[in-house]
Amino acid sequence: MDLTDYLGVLRKRWSTIVLIALLTLGAAVALTLAAVPQYTATTRMFFAAEGGESISDLNQGSTFAERQMVSYAAVAASPMVLDPVIEDLGLDVQAHELAEALTATILPNSVILDISATDEDPQLAADLADAVADELSAVAEDLSPERSDGTQPVQATIVTEARVPTEPSAPNTVLNVALGLVFGVLLGTVTAVARELLDTKVRGAKDVTALTGVPVMATVQYETGSRSSPTFMVDDPHGSRAEDVRRLRTNLRYVGLDHKLRSIVVTSSLPGEGKSTTSIALSLALADTGARVLLVDADLRRPSVAEYLGIEGAAGLTTVLIGRAESADVVQRWRRTGLDVLPAGDVPPNPSELLGSRAMATLLVDLMAAYDIVVVDSPPLLPVTDAAVLGKLAGGTLVVAGADKVHKAQLREALDALDQVGAHVLGVVLNKVGRRDANRYGYESYRSRGPGETPRRPESPAEVAAELGVTRRVTRDDAEPGSPPAGTTLPV
Repeated sequence: MDLTDYLGVLRKRWSTIVLIALLTLGAAVALTLAAVPQYTATTRMFFAAEGGESISDLNQGSTFAERQMVSYAAVAASPMVLDPVIEDLGLDVQAHELAEALTATILPNSVILDISATDEDPQLAADLADAVADELSAVAEDLSPERSDGTQPVQATIVTEARVPTEPSAPNTVLNVALGLVFGVLLGTVTAVARELLDTKVRGAKDVTALTGVPVMATVQYETGSRSSPTFMVDDPHGSRAEDVRRLRTNLRYVGLDHKLRSIVVTSSLPGEGKSTTSIALSLALADTGARVLLVDADLRRPSVAEYLGIEGAAGLTTVLIGRAESADVVQRWRRTGLDVLPAGDVPPNPSELLGSRAMATLLVDLMAAYDIVVVDSPPLLPVTDAAVLGKLAGGTLVVAGADKVHKAQLREALDALDQVGAHVLGVVLNKVGRRDANRYGYESYRSRGPGETPRRPESPAEVAAELGVTRRVTRDDAEPGSPPAGTTLPV
């Protein structure tokens, strides 16, 4: 991942970062409020060398005192000092326990020692600091070697007695909140990056491009409510999903430049990725150009086209394959869209054998001769081999990848299955992409225009039909200035 990728992760998962930062900040505030206030009082001591007979004696005494400062600081927390303090103050603690509440600090390059005591009771904290300083003064003099004249070379003096503190020394609310916020942001960022690195699902076109050389034919956004209907091309023709499918229709023109594309198998890696919805939407988009389009429900295990379109599904593909009907007898026209539908029919006990039979191959050839384009909704690739068999028979295969479901390894395995049978993979349709991710990849900005730009006239169905190489009749809906009269057949 480069810097751009990391910035993209922060943009994509900002809510995770904010949530973790707020939780960490809340925890820091809660712990701070729950903590018992501690008060610290400090007594300052000065260790001076006793007067000597000469300047040299004074210097030696001062040097001796300075060298002994570390020892005095250590003695301050020893039982020799603390046991008498405990007895004088009537404390119910042991010396080692009291030592944890004391701190002895030597000021740099000096003979000054600060004795600090911390306790929940501010008065007791001040009493402790003074008592320890008093006892240390006596002990320090006892420990110092006497001079030849019986005097002590070092004398400890309390220069500042402890004052009863009025503000707690701990917890430090400002510091704790600041650290909680900083730690929360760092933890949230690490979590967001880790989630992105561990996320193996196909989330966007960039994931497909990095995984395989198969092009992304279109990215279809995720919608909820009525807009999620499988017939959104008719129910919501001006919605973002309908526009995405029209883009798919347009892109199919370019993959069919070398040979005329007459049949398309639509499949997916797993169930629930939206292959049937994509098949219906693509068929309606193609039929909107005036092309003769047939949608075949070849998912003989879990057929859904008839249910989605609200048509009779008892007789259909299986009826034709077993010889009990002709295709023309069971094909149904759906509303006034110009789309013909061949439902799956009854679910057979041997769907793989039927789809891989000579009868299926012959039927597909006949249907391609009767229609400009045949769209085949097939089962998913990984659970069964039906789609791979159909992909070998058809002119091309579209693989639908559900951004909320399929993992990268599963998509790779599905594409490998098609490659092994020699199927021509047209590309991947990335389905159920969140609006935020769709904007990331620039599709929303593609639809907009900048200030002063002239809006591009949308392609008419007649133009798309010409690109697809189909013959259609001009209708009143297509009438434009200079166009042929309604009812005229346009040769391609």
